[in-house]
Amino acid sequence: MGSLFSKSSTLRKSVRITDEEFIELRDFIYEKSGIFVDVKRKYLFENRFSKRLGELGLTSFSDYVKYLKLDRQNQELKQLFELVTTNETSFCRDMKQLSAFQEVILKEKLEEQRRAGRYELNIWSAGCSSGEEPYTLAILLLETLKMEYARWRINITAVDLSEEMINRARSGVYGEYAFKTTPEEIRSRYFKPVPAGWEIDPRIKRLVNFTQMNLNDPLALKRVPRSHIVFCRNVIIYFDDAMKRKAVQAFYDNLLPGGYLLVGHSESLHKVSQTFKPVHHAGAIAYKKEE
Repeated sequence: MGSLFSKSSTLRKSVRITDEEFIELRDFIYEKSGIFVDVKRKYLFENRFSKRLGELGLTSFSDYVKYLKLDRQNQELKQLFELVTTNETSFCRDMKQLSAFQEVILKEKLEEQRRAGRYELNIWSAGCSSGEEPYTLAILLLETLKMEYARWRINITAVDLSEEMINRARSGVYGEYAFKTTPEEIRSRYFKPVPAGWEIDPRIKRLVNFTQMNLNDPLALKRVPRSHIVFCRNVIIYFDDAMKRKAVQAFYDNLLPGGYLLVGHSESLHKVSQTFKPVHHAGAIAYKKEE
């Protein structure tokens, strides 16, 4: 998941939101997704939600909250999630961290598994947006394992709050913008040009399983396979302290002993959790669940 509310809005008449309506809608969003919206972003509610209110024939945010609460099928909840999240991502984003992952963490985990005679590896990409992160991890796995990869059972579980982003990820087709941080040799090796852009190699696609998931849903979290490595980059920054602790505890519970959690370069577990051991690498910090 990328930055919140960063999409540009087309010029239109905004529906005004009162302080009481803002608090009511903000609390509803928090309850359903764990995303906390600061009062300083109140104006963004007006910019982003006004069009949706018009589509529904509603004239106030109070009516919109009532509509959400009366929606027993949660169809409007999907629209709400699309409005509160914006996905800013690309392939091979933050190469310093990815280099530490590939050269140190991944090699450590692969060697541990070889010694144990278990040729399997589970990775969880939480907040995967339109799929660039988990596909990047799959590419790095193939780059590392080379011909040996055929004997491994690799599973990358990729989840996101947005159903639209999950569907886009499953298609495996990307435009030029997705490659703004990608070495050209990676694109030429693992993608082929198609009319809509660039389509990812089927070998990469088979390694990733995409699922729409809310990190504030404890039952859904329990369905994620136990992981050797968890990536959750640029997600918890949008949570308040209580939700951060809840999410990080879920990652800790999911990880196998000795597993690693990697978060965004602007994020930290300082004051959030003392259960992980910070491990410093060149240009990156990983958090290890001790044996």
